[in-house]
Amino acid sequence: MALDKEPTSLAVAVDIGGTFTDVALVDHATGRSWRAKTPSIPSDPSEAFLNGIRLAMGQAGASGPDLDQVLHGTTVATNMILEGKGARAALVTTRGFRHVLAIGRQDIPRKANLYTWVKPIPPVPASRIVEVDERVAAGGAVIDPLDDASVLAAARAIRGMKVEAVAICLLHAYANPEHERRVAEILRAELPDLAITVSSDVLPVVREYERSLTTVLNATVMPGVTTYVSRLEQRLKDEGATPPLMLMQSNGGVAGAPKIRVAPALTALSGPAAGVVGARAEAEACGIKDIITVDIGGTSADICLIKDGKIGLTQNGSVGEWPLALPMVDMITIGAGGGSLARIKNGGLTVGPESSGARPGPASYGHGGTEPTVTDAHVVLGQLPARLLGGSMTLDTGAAEAAVASVAQPLGLDQEAAARGILAIADNHMVGAIRVVSVERGHDPRDFTLVPFGGAGPLHGCALADLLGIRRVLVTNAPGVLCANGLLAADLKSEFSRALAIPGPMNGPETEAVIAELDAQAEAWLDEEDVLQEARVIERVALMRYAGQGGEIAVPWSPDRAEVEANFAETHKALYGFSLSAPIELVTLRVHATGLARNAPAVTLEPGEAPAPTEFTTVLIDGAKTEVPVIDRATLGAGARFEGPSILTQLDTTTFVAPGWSGAVHPSGNILLEKAAL
Repeated sequence: MALDKEPTSLAVAVDIGGTFTDVALVDHATGRSWRAKTPSIPSDPSEAFLNGIRLAMGQAGASGPDLDQVLHGTTVATNMILEGKGARAALVTTRGFRHVLAIGRQDIPRKANLYTWVKPIPPVPASRIVEVDERVAAGGAVIDPLDDASVLAAARAIRGMKVEAVAICLLHAYANPEHERRVAEILRAELPDLAITVSSDVLPVVREYERSLTTVLNATVMPGVTTYVSRLEQRLKDEGATPPLMLMQSNGGVAGAPKIRVAPALTALSGPAAGVVGARAEAEACGIKDIITVDIGGTSADICLIKDGKIGLTQNGSVGEWPLALPMVDMITIGAGGGSLARIKNGGLTVGPESSGARPGPASYGHGGTEPTVTDAHVVLGQLPARLLGGSMTLDTGAAEAAVASVAQPLGLDQEAAARGILAIADNHMVGAIRVVSVERGHDPRDFTLVPFGGAGPLHGCALADLLGIRRVLVTNAPGVLCANGLLAADLKSEFSRALAIPGPMNGPETEAVIAELDAQAEAWLDEEDVLQEARVIERVALMRYAGQGGEIAVPWSPDRAEVEANFAETHKALYGFSLSAPIELVTLRVHATGLARNAPAVTLEPGEAPAPTEFTTVLIDGAKTEVPVIDRATLGAGARFEGPSILTQLDTTTFVAPGWSGAVHPSGNILLEKAAL
């Protein structure tokens, strides 16, 4: 650090998306913050990672050695799973269970047709699955000892498969992992160049298919994520930055690189999780606890409902076609974003899920794209100004009009009608997903505040709210980099699970012994992460079901059996509308370990009235050309009010305030849009 500078406590967060890489830098000592946005580089995401950090640090007049904390949200694991580009892997399992992945489950995807759905090809085919001789009972007792000779034979077979990774998932290893650990020991000695994943390290819970699949997916992404993390660490080292790299997990918390190297699948969907954490923090700054978040990026829209300030977790999530039974923020993801392509199919207009991506991107970006996108529709209607990213990026209006015309003419529409149709289709796709997390779970969306973010989110906020009957929209300080801001607000998190040997009624001594074991693991992990005692939070959860059910419900654990069972019955009724008099079984116990994030001092915006608009742009509203004021958001002080229609511009996003909506700036810097009373 330069001698003429005061000591700082700088934390930087980097979120790499499909189109842009977002960076947030904050000084924990003063609360000052800086933001940067740079194009993503799909061929080498670590290059965009460093470019973004340099941009933000340059604004702050700082350099690598000044950094005290580095946080990162990555889509590397997610993309490898979605695109099927993970490492070539083999699976080692108990003899007789070679076809667990092929058998899978009896259910089919929600939108699939029972008679036409084709089961996806497993990530590891039967030809790369080898069996070893051993058998452990459901209760953990050894029925057949592990035969080391069969493991050596498996190693020889794997050596000839030309794989990069091996997943080990033995029957009932969640109850007794000793055989798995011995298999891993032998394979590491025989195959030292391969990445080895053990199910009892990744997901020590019941259900062979989900456990096997999660372990396999973890194995396929392990080489790629490990290489990527090492590259990031080297780039930081070259910049003179010394703090450990912390990575976002799909559960809404961060963890150190050593943990991610062992279980890289924990980072799947980590980017959207960071955005949800950031949205909750911004809403709480305004005293709002019930929100529906809509993160609209270039390719997808991620929707999450937060009730009473609590982010829900699920272990029934999925990435693409694959269920991933790791704890993750409970959200819905659909293919609807600013880059979603509008095409004519079967004589009608469709939007998404295909996207133009970072390259060539929307036609208006001028990178060679010719097909119309949602972004191009906004440009045609005038809702998106011609200059973005603080004026550093100029949109090609003519290219956008030509692209939209390519679908308008075959349908016999003018450009405006086609552009409106594109936006209406995209908006209704998102409304459908919002209803899944709200109406279908017993929540009335009108009781919530909508929080749209991502680069395209605030363009759609008012339209989505109108379709849902929501009367308040919260536009955060920096919607386009909220995932990066969410990283700064994320706690350190890890989960420790243990399935009971045999599901059944709560047994005091047995369950307390398991809880004590999980508590010890949690405390040991918090010690490894150097979390102060006053920053530690331990939460205990019981996964329970009625006898005979196929799925569990998570409820807070308590030594009082009657209290836990009553809580389960109440939760079951809230979710499904009824409760039963059937026996209640405890299946799995889980401990959530949290190290609370260090928060920067809150910065209050100075009061100030909205200045008289000096710039106007033409927007097509209900078929009429309307002159709409363009407001630089940076000129708005706390308490400033404005009316729609208007457009707010800032570095990371553009907000379209529709007619009938008005806005007010909160002292936190967030903007609250309200729908006028009818």
